[in-house]
Amino acid sequence: MDSSKGPSEEAKNVDVYTAKGLLSIGYRYLDVRTTEEFEKGHVEGALNIPYMFTAPEGRVKNPDFIDQVLEVCNKDDHLVTACNAGGRGRKAAIDLQHIGFEHVANIEGGYSAWVDAGFAGDNAEKLACKSRP
Repeated sequence: MDSSKGPSEEAKNVDVYTAKGLLSIGYRYLDVRTTEEFEKGHVEGALNIPYMFTAPEGRVKNPDFIDQVLEVCNKDDHLVTACNAGGRGRKAAIDLQHIGFEHVANIEGGYSAWVDAGFAGDNAEKLACKSRP
């Protein structure tokens, strides 16, 4: 394995408890779910920049994702990425690492895991997902 510093094809994944701790020390929560998913429930103070959109042909990658992130974040910002179950968040984290973000962690299980942990409150709606029960 090449140990030189550079972008990886793997995102740093953290559990929701670690993510909550990171947020408490200044990380920003970057929610990469669709706007519709975000509006159904989200972490207070989260930024919403969709990584993918729902199109007639299925989900397609947001071609402006990186530019939209760069409009509100700096490459030295500390970010926690999350989607609904972890997949889009992982891909977003990898893309951000590729352009020079060094402090990015993805929440394993995404917002659904956040809800499961009780961090979203009693009335939080857990969104259906193909990869989660």
